[in-house]
Amino acid sequence: MDSTLISQGLDLMLYGMGTVFTFLTLLVGVTTLMSKTVNKLVVEQPETAVSSVATVLVQSPVEPRIAKVIQAAIDQHRSKK
Repeated sequence: MDSTLISQGLDLMLYGMGTVFTFLTLLVGVTTLMSKTVNKLVVEQPETAVSSVATVLVQSPVEPRIAKVIQAAIDQHRSKK
């Protein structure tokens, strides 16, 4: 076999793998930096469970009769398994 051909193949493989490794390392670093920056800029206000449930119940566009029919259908579907 021709040693230059094998040498060229190994060089190409190392350059390719090095490029992919460098790109992925850079991608992880930039993503981590962006995540930390966004977490510092955006302050999330915690929501209490009671207020969110009350909000959902008040703003529900579904009539209670329809909600009961939907719940019965879901229960029937789950009982078939």
